[in-house]
Amino acid sequence: MTAVTYNIRLDQELRDEAFEVLDSYGLTPSQAIKLFLKQVAKTRTVPLTFDYQKEYQLSPQGENLLRQTIQEFENGEYETFTTVDDFNKSVAELAK
Repeated sequence: MTAVTYNIRLDQELRDEAFEVLDSYGLTPSQAIKLFLKQVAKTRTVPLTFDYQKEYQLSPQGENLLRQTIQEFENGEYETFTTVDDFNKSVAELAK
């Protein structure tokens, strides 16, 4: 099998963070990339998960409130205002 060289460009911060993780597993960057590419070739899929924790995620209560609000909007159950003062008065009433 003929070996080829492949170069990639990374920003320094990504390189440093990733290489530190690879080192903690006892892998060189070259070994890690070879493992990744072998897995892609063998499985014909990309062995990554994109189900990472979002930095800002709604609580279950927040998700329910958002769904309810969207449903009310879609049903036309909302109030309109002609001035900012009218809006502020309505908000003040809700806060009581």
